[in-house]
Amino acid sequence: MPESDFTALWGVKTRRPRVLVVDDEPNIRELIADTLSAADFEVLEARNGTEALAISLREMPDIIILDVMMPDLDGMEVCRRLRGDSLTNHIPILMLTARGMLDDKLKGIESGADDYITKPFDPLELEARVNMHLRRSLRDGEASPLTGLPGNRLIQQALEARIRSGRKFAVCYADLDDFKAYNDRYGFFAGSEVIKLTGHIIVEALKKYGGEGDFVGHIGGDDFVIITEMERTTAICEEIIRLFDKRILSHYDAEDRRRGYIVSLSRSGEVHRYPILTISIAIVHNTYRDLNHPGKVAQIAAEVKKYAKSLKGSNYVYDRRRKD
Repeated sequence: MPESDFTALWGVKTRRPRVLVVDDEPNIRELIADTLSAADFEVLEARNGTEALAISLREMPDIIILDVMMPDLDGMEVCRRLRGDSLTNHIPILMLTARGMLDDKLKGIESGADDYITKPFDPLELEARVNMHLRRSLRDGEASPLTGLPGNRLIQQALEARIRSGRKFAVCYADLDDFKAYNDRYGFFAGSEVIKLTGHIIVEALKKYGGEGDFVGHIGGDDFVIITEMERTTAICEEIIRLFDKRILSHYDAEDRRRGYIVSLSRSGEVHRYPILTISIAIVHNTYRDLNHPGKVAQIAAEVKKYAKSLKGSNYVYDRRRKD
């Protein structure tokens, strides 16, 4: 979907949609890359299934074009692994196959693909299919147009599934402190870059210290959510804070870094000094009390996050209460 289409859909200017092309044939990758680059897509390339999995986790593409026949991991297996990972299972996958047999197409759909296209393909048809699935993904709330992470509908589904499971779990709600002041000082484009940085950091921390079944989503703006197990939360949150406090400095100019603050207007219109951005994380869990509805989780998180944001610097705070 060209950038103008993203703008029309969301009413804001976002980054170019990112497409991962996976094929062991260089000429096929080049043809697809040329076609989609001309339509204002950002194109990433992988030569095999192993590269595709690594790039998908690192770059979080908006859509994946995946060849069926590859030498190491075939497209079916790559698709199954992507669908089995909570960080990538929301990404639309378009299977690319040289075969026209119905059985192969059905196997691709059964492995989790959203669509298929047969080689040789019409470049205009390929572009149209990619646009169609990106529009559907965004309109269904399946992915944030800014970070590529799962959006509100999938967050709700993931939380409801964890509640239904009856297992112990923890939900970490993260957002940035005084983000509006940063936006006012540096502008919305710079603010968007900080939000993308935050999403990348959370994914990086979750890949390092998270486990099977963990989930990360982008609620919107500078708000993110992680669903994990209680015993992993401390390591995840400490890594997020470590990476954020280190990397956020590069998003300030030299003078603001030297001073350690920016000057901006408060909500009441008064001139105020705001420190370098920090991140606050509220952790809600069902260790001591029952959490039987997503709304209840969000309500408790809002209370805990309010306290976390009252503290100086980046912090994570657990809900310690044992009853309502």
